[in-house]
Amino acid sequence: MDGYRISVTGLLNWSIPMLRLASILYSLIGTTLAGSAIVFALVAGHDDAQGIIWAAVIGGLAGLPVAWLVARRLYDA
Repeated sequence: MDGYRISVTGLLNWSIPMLRLASILYSLIGTTLAGSAIVFALVAGHDDAQGIIWAAVIGGLAGLPVAWLVARRLYDA
């Protein structure tokens, strides 16, 4: 499956194994960033449910590009 490449308008080249690696990395990076954002929100005084939920969502979404960049660096190495 290493030779199977999908290209979308030349801007995004990825393969199925890299997507799998990015998914595994996201499970670690996304939860770490979400947890860190929750701690930051609690320290900043946003100790209500809405503040904690928003912090978790923002941290989880921030993990997507980070996991993608780390996966690309590992896959290309």
